[in-house]
Amino acid sequence: MSLQHHTKSLYGSTLRHQPNTSAGGSTISAHRRAAYLFRSEGPPSPYILGGADKYNVEAAEILANEAQHLPIAEATPIYEQLLLLFPTSAKFWRQYVEAHMAVNNDEAVKQIFSRRCYIRFIRKVNDKKGMEGQEETRKAFDFMLNYVGADIASGPVWMEYISFLKSLPAINAQEESHRMTAVRKVYQKAIVTPTHHIEQLWKDYENFENSVSRQLAKGLISEYQPKYNSARAVYRERKKYVDEIDWNMLAVPPSGSCKEEMQWIAWKKLLSFEKGNPQRIDAASSNKRVIFTYEQCLMYMYHYPDVWYDYATWHAKGGSIDTAIKVFQRSLKALPDSEMLRYAYAELEESRGAIQAAKKIYESILGDGVNATSLAHIQFIRFLRRTEGVEAARKYFLDARKSPSCTYHVYVAYATMAFCLDKDPKMAHNVFEAGLKRFMHEPVYILEYADFLTRLNDDQNIRALFERALSTLKPEESVEIWKKFTQFEQTYGDLASMLKVEQRRKEALFGAGEDGTAASESNLQDVVSRYSYMDLWPCTSNDLDHLSRQEWLSKSLNNKLEKSALPNGMARLDKASTQSVSSTSTKVVYPDTSKMVVYDPKHNPGAGTNAFDEILKAAPPALVAFLANLPAVEGPTPNVDIVLSICLQSDQLPGQSGKGGNPTPLQSGKAGIPAQLPSGPATSELSGSGKPHPVPSGLSLKPTSNRNYGKRKEFDRQEDDDTTTVQSQPLPRDAFRIRQYQKARASSTSQTGSVSYGSAFSGDLSGSTG
Repeated sequence: MSLQHHTKSLYGSTLRHQPNTSAGGSTISAHRRAAYLFRSEGPPSPYILGGADKYNVEAAEILANEAQHLPIAEATPIYEQLLLLFPTSAKFWRQYVEAHMAVNNDEAVKQIFSRRCYIRFIRKVNDKKGMEGQEETRKAFDFMLNYVGADIASGPVWMEYISFLKSLPAINAQEESHRMTAVRKVYQKAIVTPTHHIEQLWKDYENFENSVSRQLAKGLISEYQPKYNSARAVYRERKKYVDEIDWNMLAVPPSGSCKEEMQWIAWKKLLSFEKGNPQRIDAASSNKRVIFTYEQCLMYMYHYPDVWYDYATWHAKGGSIDTAIKVFQRSLKALPDSEMLRYAYAELEESRGAIQAAKKIYESILGDGVNATSLAHIQFIRFLRRTEGVEAARKYFLDARKSPSCTYHVYVAYATMAFCLDKDPKMAHNVFEAGLKRFMHEPVYILEYADFLTRLNDDQNIRALFERALSTLKPEESVEIWKKFTQFEQTYGDLASMLKVEQRRKEALFGAGEDGTAASESNLQDVVSRYSYMDLWPCTSNDLDHLSRQEWLSKSLNNKLEKSALPNGMARLDKASTQSVSSTSTKVVYPDTSKMVVYDPKHNPGAGTNAFDEILKAAPPALVAFLANLPAVEGPTPNVDIVLSICLQSDQLPGQSGKGGNPTPLQSGKAGIPAQLPSGPATSELSGSGKPHPVPSGLSLKPTSNRNYGKRKEFDRQEDDDTTTVQSQPLPRDAFRIRQYQKARASSTSQTGSVSYGSAFSGDLSGSTG
């Protein structure tokens, strides 16, 4: 990784880390842990960084904390091992550098500089060199801010750089002018960068310009005010995404944990935000911010191949092919075992015409050829066919088929290529025949060969292929072959051959497991299978459901009869059938379906009806009457208006009592309704005001005004004549309100002291209760 990449990744996250001077909480000494780092044998420990648990984050944190309290000679191997496992951890790099700086080991720090950059050391070394050192420090600041200046936490660096420039000595007016110009340029860059300190930088900039020249400051401030406002708005949006990121997370391979997935999503959101160029700056500056965000992301998503791929393809789409190739090269150093990234890298090289570079990548995937996968052979054959021609692909196939790792997939892929691309059916036929000698026991290979012969319309060889395969395969392995053979005869054969193959299939598969048992029985589904085509069926979906249920019932009935005929439920099978069942049971474990019941929505079991009747017997009479009046509905939710209308028309709810004259729960106070209320109108939560009102007691309720009451009686008289008409017609949307008004009048005249359900639900005509 180049120095500039280290600079970006280090300082971008170092800004968020503070030195940890705690002594660690483990009783195991740092010496033992350091020793465990390099041990390949010994007692297991949670602090060993190696083997399957080498990315133990907890152990790494403990080791790094305790290394801070060790002499530099003992801490160095610990830091080296930690940085070998976590090469993007800014915290570990900073601790490593500061450990050498604490003992003034400048040579060691310079060696680390070739791997990381640290501005504090630059200033420390150059402070004593006068003008030459100041210029070196200035270049270091410019170099660093060029890469990490876009970070949201880079505000202190901008402020430190400005303070450094202000502190430079100025001997004459010309040098003073140059210094002020340099400070102004840095300020103007800082105030348009969305950082945590953008508001403080703006205030400092205003003070700076006013201290130099108030007249000049007015024009400059008015010019940069809109840019600053835009940067501040972008900062507020960016901060929402940044706050979701865990900046203390170490880069470990993905384990599928919820925390890792949430961090992956957070980084994706931030990258998408930066790609959108929310500040509407120039393309070069926007791309620089996206690059910096990707570099930051890779510090934590270092082992995620999709992040590397997105980064490289983003460069490629932007026209930076060379940069994309460098990203792919870095990704293969981080994830050397990722075939996905190698294929993507080779694809990029091939797309730009670098055939030899792409060929080297394919050869690296193949390795020595002994342990190469079949997929690697297939993809390399395709690559050679695209780039070097037919002969190169054929030559490599002849070599690849000798490999012990070569499977039938290579034969199928090359034969298909010869047939479809080279238009050479004879070569394809020879390849399939050569593979048949080696892979006759592979049903999938037989099916692929049969598909090829079907394309050639070679029905004679297709039948011969099926016969050869079925004579060698075991019954339990030939289920798919028989199915394909049957479909072929149903499509291309005559009726006699069709029925003959179906009968042979039933005889061959009898006793060969679940599928074989089903195939051994003649049923109407055979006719459906023979006379269906694609998604066209000679029956309805209900017929198919019926046939499936009948098939299952017949199978269950046969199983029960077999078990009842055997003593103690144990099957006495002959030796041959026992071996057949044992061979299939080792492969597939079937569930016990003897106690399953066919689901039929039209069938109502008696037990359920009895249980529902018991519930109704225990229910209050008012509830039973209410349920009896409810209409039958389709779906989970009935029409609310209809239900409310039934509630308002029901004579059971307002006045019916339980046994012995006691009020039912629907009438008692326990149900949320007072047992006795005056007949006057009550307030309701459904009133037009939208505010809940408490139901007053009988003592505190005040009668409504005569004026309102007279208007209500006038309205009720107008509605009396429409009762039968409304009942005989479909209920309107506000039918419950009409019934409320009528019910309120009837309740007030005939049931003094009972609850008026009409007025209880009335909102518009409820009088004020004062």
